[in-house]
Parts: sequence; structure tokens; C-alpha cells
Amino acid sequence: MVLDEIREKYDLKKLATADGIPTYYCPADFVAKLSKELKEDFKVLLDITAVDYMGRKEKRFEIVYLFLSITQKIRLRIKLEIEEGQKVPTISHLWGNANWLEREIYDMFGIEFKGHPDLRRILLYPEFKGHPLRKDYPIKKSQPRIKFLRPERK
Repeated sequence: MVLDEIREKYDLKKLATADGIPTYYCPADFVAKLSKELKEDFKVLLDITAVDYMGRKEKRFEIVYLFLSITQKIRLRIKLEIEEGQKVPTISHLWGNANWLEREIYDMFGIEFKGHPDLRRILLYPEFKGHPLRKDYPIKKSQPRIKFLRPERK
């Protein structure tokens, strides 16, 4: 099975999960190499998300990738632990939908992806200050107002 070969090659730590999806921790610097190998069997990238563990873990953020192999009928979850300010290699050149998913993580958490072709906000307007899904984002923070463009009435 491809999972056993990859686990041994990259010395991935397997996690026990309640949902039965094979889940592994991967060092952040291996994600680019690992993704190239995964692409052969896991043709579908289902999701990429992030979690802010501020003060609860040694490294603040965790990036979570969820892949699907249609031929083997299995899902695979890969997790990376990263520190604040650490950049993660993009996988948008392998899976097209990673472009949007990485932009969403950048917008909500402020995590940057090295080599991303268009890393800018996707959900919030450009003048928005901060990243709202971070644990240290002030809950009552006010944002600059933006001028809406309204069509002129005739």
C-alpha cells in the first residue's frame, strides 16, 4: 500500500483518530516533496485548513490537508505544526483548488505560503486589519470603513 511506503520514507508519525481516516504529522519542510508523491495516488485535494493553538501547544499553528484516492477508496489527512511567522510551501501547482484554500488560510490566519502565485485576501476586503480566526484577534475590534461603489441614478 502506498501509505506504508510514504510513512516509512518520510518517517511520519501516525495519529489515532476517531473517524478512521489515516492521519500523519509531517515536518513542514517535507510537505513539497511528500505532496509530489501523493499526487500519483491521491488525485483529489478535499480541503486545507488551519488551527490556532495559541498557548496550548509548543507550535502555535497546525495546517491540515485532506486528500482522497479514488482508485484506492481512502482518505488521507496530513498535519503540519508550524510556528508563527513560518512560511509553508505551496501545493497550488499540484492541485488547482489549493490556490483558493491557501488564500483563505492566509486571509483568516495570516499564514503565508512560499511560492504561491497570488497570495492575497479572498474573503475580506484589502483594507481589513488583522486575521479574524487567530485566537489573539480582539473580538470587539472595529475595522476601517470602505466606500461602496454605487451606480449613479439617472
